Amino acid sequence: MKNILATYEEALGQAINLQKSELFCSRNTPDELKNLIATTLGVRQVLGTGKYLGLPSMIGRSKHATFKFIKDRILNKINSWSSRCLSQAEREVLIKSVLQSIPSYVMSVSLLPRSLINEIEKMLNSFWWGHNSANSRGLHWLSWERLSVPKVFWGMGFKGLKAFNMAMVDKQTWKLVSSLESPITRLLKAKYFPQSDYFRASIGHNPSYVWCSIWSAKDVIRRGFQWSIGTGEHIPVWDHPWLSNATRILPSTHHHLEWLSITVSDLLVTHQKQWNMELINAFFDSATARNIFNTPLFPSVTHDVPIWKFERYSAYSVKSAYKDILNHDVAVVHHRVLGNWNCIWSLKLPPKVKNFLWRACRNCLPTRIRLQSKGVKCTDRCAVWWFWWG
Repeated sequence: MKNILATYEEALGQAINLQKSELFCSRNTPDELKNLIATTLGVRQVLGTGKYLGLPSMIGRSKHATFKFIKDRILNKINSWSSRCLSQAEREVLIKSVLQSIPSYVMSVSLLPRSLINEIEKMLNSFWWGHNSANSRGLHWLSWERLSVPKVFWGMGFKGLKAFNMAMVDKQTWKLVSSLESPITRLLKAKYFPQSDYFRASIGHNPSYVWCSIWSAKDVIRRGFQWSIGTGEHIPVWDHPWLSNATRILPSTHHHLEWLSITVSDLLVTHQKQWNMELINAFFDSATARNIFNTPLFPSVTHDVPIWKFERYSAYSVKSAYKDILNHDVAVVHHRVLGNWNCIWSLKLPPKVKNFLWRACRNCLPTRIRLQSKGVKCTDRCAVWWFWWG
């Protein structure tokens, strides 16, 4: 290892900072071996793991304890604002621009535990309704699930952290299917799916938590992934989205055992970019053959290129992936309310006035009837006072 590091330094001119390097060994490592490695490499031993570039160096069994520092950072930020008088419009800006951006960096490579996400969303909901750690008692008029519904569907447009986390991880996952020659793709492929592609990869034995997160995002990538046909040599015919209607041809015909490794290039006329109609009609049923013929072949596309079909320019975006995840979340769809709710947010009024109108439409104002429905004891007398100024 020391010779490898020395060769690396000589080749690239980048020196390893041994003073900042640490050695962490498993419990089964003998003390003599630990001391030998630390002395040889010139690094110090540590009993626990820290963070490197803002991320945990190692993730143990308790994922909640490993990522708890994110919750603590959000709580500290909320407490720093506790003494300020903030309107709900100002709290909306702080939540969207500051608080929800704190976990974004970690969310880009790891799926946070569901229990931790629930705790963070509970804190954000409490802050939105005007409470904090020093004054946590109060009414939450709507749940976070209803607040995270987009504004066009009668929500406040806060991010659902679970869906946003999945969309952020999918950005890394997209590299595994679109950049096949990148170092990270080659590394993960050699370890976890050397004989197949990402979509057919298994979780593997003793996988890293990063790979577990990437592997769990498979369904979202599968919905947005599609091939743009160039030569067709890298596109398997079976169970891959290369047809124009995004359907997949399942290997259910009686020919698939003989042609298990068939690619799209085998369905083209030799040295020409056009469908071999005679072969396709003999090989597939009429409905499948019609779908193939309806799939265009563009001469300008010379290489097989994976495209993200939810974007106009075929490049992956967290925004479109997040929208797709919400559209497939039954709970989120259930909370949507159709209507022209943009008429409130498009008014040329101060944000706090538009926020008040939204709360009035959502029946979230602390009127006597609403307070009584929440179990708050209120007097039956009218609480309105009239003053006459002469």
